Amino acid sequence: MKTGVPLLGLRGKQVSLALIALVCTTFIVWGWERAPFPIVFPVDERVRRLIRPDYLHENRLETLFLGPSLDTPSVMESPPSLPTGESNSISANGLQRVSGLPPNVTKDFSVESISVITTEKWPPPEVENSAAIEKKVCDYTEGKWIQDSRRPIYSGNMCKRWLSEMWACRLTQRPDFSYEKYRWQPDNCVMPNFEGEEFLLRMQNKTLAFVGDSLGRQQFQSMMCLITGGKDSPDVQDVGKEYGLVRAPGAIRPDGWAYRFPETNTTVLYYWSASLCEIEPLNPGNRSTDFAMHLDRPAAFLRDNLYRFDVVVLNTGHHWNRGKLNANRWHMYVNGQPNEDGKMRDLRIARNFTVHSVAKWLDKQFVKYPKLRVFMRTLSPRHFFNGDWDSGGRCDNTKLLSESHNVSHIRASDPAVESAARGTRVECLDITGISELRDESHISKYILRSKVDSQDCLHWCLPGVPDTWNELLFAQLLFPQPKNLPAKI
Repeated sequence: MKTGVPLLGLRGKQVSLALIALVCTTFIVWGWERAPFPIVFPVDERVRRLIRPDYLHENRLETLFLGPSLDTPSVMESPPSLPTGESNSISANGLQRVSGLPPNVTKDFSVESISVITTEKWPPPEVENSAAIEKKVCDYTEGKWIQDSRRPIYSGNMCKRWLSEMWACRLTQRPDFSYEKYRWQPDNCVMPNFEGEEFLLRMQNKTLAFVGDSLGRQQFQSMMCLITGGKDSPDVQDVGKEYGLVRAPGAIRPDGWAYRFPETNTTVLYYWSASLCEIEPLNPGNRSTDFAMHLDRPAAFLRDNLYRFDVVVLNTGHHWNRGKLNANRWHMYVNGQPNEDGKMRDLRIARNFTVHSVAKWLDKQFVKYPKLRVFMRTLSPRHFFNGDWDSGGRCDNTKLLSESHNVSHIRASDPAVESAARGTRVECLDITGISELRDESHISKYILRSKVDSQDCLHWCLPGVPDTWNELLFAQLLFPQPKNLPAKI
């Protein structure tokens, strides 16, 4: 009996150890099924981030551009389908790799794959570079124009559906086209290449609206040519009627245009609003009526359609002169009454007041539309030498301004726009300084149906400088500037 007691005690200990081992094994297996390896055996946080299920289907650049979705599926739901043109690849070990992830990161994980991740340089070069671009405050306005044999991005001969004949310098008698061979290179960061297909994917189910004067129309036409590569693209739909953009009886043209790319449901439109403020007929029944120019109200089209837009690009500038106001029969109003402030007679002050009013109104709209991105583009420079547009001013130079290949942002390019955007979530698209150098890129004397000795030193040849404006826009959409912390779309 004495010899049996120790034996029974030993067996009891063995049973207890076996039960403990069974419980531990169950816990390990349960933890492994929930999250293989890292939860049970904690690893470096950088590796943990790599193998989070919700990170597996995240495209870094797409998140930067499109931002977090309000209806992002939970990690237990099936992953979203990849955009057209992206696909999952099968690696040599039979594991499925998700497009957009760093090397060696797969849907299924093994100890071998994780050990490889931890021994590689972290982060991988492509992720490190992307993060550096995102975190660094990139001033795209500081840089230089450099020659690039791959330019232009599209042909001025081919982009006839989108490009007005008067701005397609390839269709005029202009003999030199060296101005097409330049691209803008910022000093301290990389400008992402503009790809039409990529732009459409990132703007899927979204609308881009240009609202402004004829220079805004040039930027709109440039964008259409960039997206399509200058091709006719018969599948693109004219949806102007949806926005009331139809030619009125007796009008030369409609107030704007709107086109939709059906494959991605992307809409790009332009609306003519030279002042950005509401223009109201004083006597609607009279075709020759004068108009109230409400400096403290945004354009009615912008106010009525803002809820339909995802990205808005605004500009105003060259119509703020007495000749234009008189020709258009515009009279300045504030608070619904004719303006009586003598300071407003200085049209620079009137423009400044309007730009600030529009920016202030827009800043209040972000509460309702948190994903909205709004850009105010700075003034496009004129290059009239030895006179003005009506006094023999010329711009027939064919070379880049001497000693002006570089731009240093030492002063405000457009103080009114920059100060209006400051302190709001309205963003500044600064194109003034870089465009100042390109006096050789205007329509010049090759204007169609021009008067004798008349030159257009305001509008640009296309392809040309407005293409760079859109490349800057694309860069700021991809990598939002941290100034106002705008919502990523």
